[in-house]
Amino acid sequence: MKDLNVVIVGGGMGFGALIAEMAVEAGAAGIGIIDIDLAAAETVLAPLAAKGVRVVAARADIRTAPACQAAFDQIVAGLGRVDTLVNSAAIYPRKPTLGVTDDDWDLSNAINIKGTYHMMVAAIAHMKAQDPVAHVRGRIVNITSVDAFKAHPKNIHYAATKAAVVSLTKSVADHVAPDGILVNSVAPAGMATEKARAAGFLDELAKASPLGRGALPREIAEWVVMAGSRRNTYMTGENIIVSGGYIYA
Repeated sequence: MKDLNVVIVGGGMGFGALIAEMAVEAGAAGIGIIDIDLAAAETVLAPLAAKGVRVVAARADIRTAPACQAAFDQIVAGLGRVDTLVNSAAIYPRKPTLGVTDDDWDLSNAINIKGTYHMMVAAIAHMKAQDPVAHVRGRIVNITSVDAFKAHPKNIHYAATKAAVVSLTKSVADHVAPDGILVNSVAPAGMATEKARAAGFLDELAKASPLGRGALPREIAEWVVMAGSRRNTYMTGENIIVSGGYIYA
C-alpha cells in the first residue's frame, strides 16, 4: 500500500481499526476512517498521525446514500485522492432462526447491504475521475463472511446480508472493470478476538477449524491489505475465503 490513501468504513474499533494500522505498516500515506462513532475514529487515527500519516475522520450513519456521500466527500477533501476503500462496517445481532422481525431485517439490510453499496457508489464516482496508476484507478475490498456459504441458524439475517454482499461485489466488479477499478471481498471464518474470548466462543472456534483454532485478526487483515494494495493489479470480482479449512470452496 505504499503511498496509497486508504479509507476504512467502520474503522473506529476492532477489525476495521486493525486494517487501518496494517495499511500504515504496509506504507499507506493517508488513512480515512468513516464511522458512526467519530470519537472512536479519531482515537484510532491519533497514533497514526503521530507517525506522519495524513488522517481524516468522518462521522456517518451509512444507512442512507446522502450520509455516505457526504462522509466520503469529507474524506476526499482531507486526503485529496482515495486509492482504496475497505467496507468493514456491519452489525451481528443474533436472533432465533424463526424469530427475526421486520425491524431486525431492515436494520441489518440497511447497514450490511445498503451501507456497503452506497459507500461503493461514492468511491467509484471519485475513482473513475482520477488518473490510473499501473492501469488501476482504485480498489474496493468488502468484508463478507463464510456464513454466506454455510448454514448459520444462529444468525440467519446476518448470513443473508453477507451472501448479498458477495453478489454485490461480483456485479459491481463487472460493471467498473473497464474503468480500471478492482472490486473484491474477503470472507473470514471466526476470529479469536478478545470479544470472542469474553463471549466464550474460542472453544467453539477451535472445534470448527481443522487447524484447531480461530484465526488471528491479523491473519485475515493481511488478505484485506493485499487485495487493496498495489500488489493486486488484476484480480477482481473474487471472494477470498480465509477460513482455516472451516469451509472449502
